[in-house]
Amino acid sequence: MGSLPTPTSTSVAPSTSTAPEIRPAQRVAELLDDVWNVINTAAAATPVKPLVHLGQGFFGFNPPQFVLDAAKEALNHVENNQYAPTKGRPRLRKAIADAYGPFFNRRIDPDTEVQIGSGANETIFCCLLAFVEQGSEVIPFFDQYLSNINIAGGVLKYVPLHPPARAATETVSAADWKIDMAELEAAITPGKTRMIIINSPHNPTGKVFSRSELEAICALCVQHNILILSDDVYDRLSYTPFTRIATLSPAIARLTLTVGSVGKVFYATGWRLGWLIARPELVKYVTSAHARVEFCSNTPLQEAAAVGFEQAEQHDFWNASKRDLQAKEKRFNAIWPELGLPYTVPDGGYFTLVHFGKLQMPADYHFPPHIADRGYDFKAAYFLIQEIGVASIPPSEFYSVEHRHVAQAYLRFAFCKNDDVLDLAKERLRGLKRYIER
Repeated sequence: MGSLPTPTSTSVAPSTSTAPEIRPAQRVAELLDDVWNVINTAAAATPVKPLVHLGQGFFGFNPPQFVLDAAKEALNHVENNQYAPTKGRPRLRKAIADAYGPFFNRRIDPDTEVQIGSGANETIFCCLLAFVEQGSEVIPFFDQYLSNINIAGGVLKYVPLHPPARAATETVSAADWKIDMAELEAAITPGKTRMIIINSPHNPTGKVFSRSELEAICALCVQHNILILSDDVYDRLSYTPFTRIATLSPAIARLTLTVGSVGKVFYATGWRLGWLIARPELVKYVTSAHARVEFCSNTPLQEAAAVGFEQAEQHDFWNASKRDLQAKEKRFNAIWPELGLPYTVPDGGYFTLVHFGKLQMPADYHFPPHIADRGYDFKAAYFLIQEIGVASIPPSEFYSVEHRHVAQAYLRFAFCKNDDVLDLAKERLRGLKRYIER
């Protein structure tokens, strides 16, 4: 046999291509440095261990045992480990329709009026894809919507929630934060504004919009035929009377897309399941968008969530959940009067806004460039992470650039944690006393 040819070594010549560099699409280019990345990066680098993370609203405890048991059992069935229908598992759609029909004062058709999504965020994104055209205007009240609106081609029109003037010096109720209705009306462009997104209970303030406030907002929507996306993810954690937008009138119901979250109601934010309730003529378009974005959502956890809704009442879970979170709110927020810092008492949800205007950080304190270029609340959040080992969220990120001054003196803390974690946070926060103006 002849010998094989000896391989010869080759070297790759340096590229001389004149092609332009690969760049990201503009729709995602500015998303890398958002508040979640900034805070989580700082949290990972803190010298104070263990960090007490009260920034993101993930729970410090498991879902109730009857829901966990249902999740484990669901995995034993072949059909639960395969694709789910695009609209969602029939059992979960029926369970949600049965659970929410009494709140909506009517029968909800699980086949035509309920859509399951991969978390409330994806569900909201699909609502935007379904109804927002390139250049359509959208008025949001929470930062998580902003990138979704941009990616969907929408134009953001900002209307901020305003705190009462005394909030800088005394503790106030979340109900005291207000929308300026004249600002809202001025933000509407007839024929161009496509959607208003309302979050109640509101993140980050904990405000539960009153019936009269919602009626005023929705009257403008009816007048201009604007869709209302009602982000009700904290609906089971309202500590004051809660009004469901779709129940205000038939005219308002026709325009309303109500979104909920399995993760929020059952302490399972990692499950990434949400739902939409709306009229059939709205739901069908959201289903079409969901089919292109996700095709279907997690099958076994849909079955577990269905069991959760079916059995929640017999376990008194809804009442217990509300009692437990209210107790945690009182336990944690006892630290602020001790420190002399005013805060906003939430009427729902599991966040507290605290005014840090009295915090005096050393004048020569070193902040990395990406923090130094941000507002006071980013600096205060970084300082707390590095010096006392407690993470929070700077809420100016929830506002547009022109309105960030409204929230720059505040920090947001999540109290959906175990009591020992909340107690450790309070002990750490006492270390701020030497930095607080008296």
